[in-house]
Amino acid sequence: MSDSLRPRTALVTGSAKRLGRDVALALAAAGWQVALHFRGSAADAAQTGGECRKEAAPGALIDSFQADLSDESQARALLPRVIERFGTVDAVVNNASLFEHDGITSFSYDGLVAHVRTNTGAPILLAQALHEHVCGRGAASPPRDAVVVNMLDQKLWNQNPDFLSYTLSKAALEAANTMLAIALAPQVRVVGVAPGLTLTSHLLSGEKFDRLHRLSPLGRSSTPQDVVSAVKFALDNASVTGTTLLVDGGQHLMKFDRDFSLM
Repeated sequence: MSDSLRPRTALVTGSAKRLGRDVALALAAAGWQVALHFRGSAADAAQTGGECRKEAAPGALIDSFQADLSDESQARALLPRVIERFGTVDAVVNNASLFEHDGITSFSYDGLVAHVRTNTGAPILLAQALHEHVCGRGAASPPRDAVVVNMLDQKLWNQNPDFLSYTLSKAALEAANTMLAIALAPQVRVVGVAPGLTLTSHLLSGEKFDRLHRLSPLGRSSTPQDVVSAVKFALDNASVTGTTLLVDGGQHLMKFDRDFSLM
């Protein structure tokens, strides 16, 4: 099959559940082949894989890959494993994140390093691997647009002291967007997507989530569909690189002294 006719393939990290699952399902429905990554949620990954197959075009390949992205050797091995299975990869959506609470009084080297390994180091390694893969295709396989999408957070533009190590790790990834976009061009584009409050959690009751979700200039923050649309735009628009799309209903324009979960 010629390069222009084959289906595009995306690796979506942390795609067994929550927002990564929504991204994987949307890409499958849009004609992508999808490599689902998970760390420990094997049952969720299997369920998401089955749902993706129902959405995907006939014959499209959907498969799952386990890896602990905090382990450098596993992070480095992930994309080559996907390439071995799919033949080629066109995009990486770096969605997997460690999100554990700390603040200035509970900050530690260990906490910071744990967040940086998963939230910053692994996305950079996967971007590096995608670039190496694209460059290695050679003249026999004319290059197609290859893309890295890094999932960020509106917290970076509306900072508060909660989740200190998480925020620092995402700030480093946002800075890496610029450096990677320069270093990996023209073969690979690099785009950030920064949602606002999108999904509830065990830290928020339904009523509290609904109230906080409305705290934005537009009267609502991002929905999973909004974020998925931004990811698809980043993947499809060949002129976008080295920038971040804030998808948050304008929440970054409002000052919040605490994280949503602690308000």
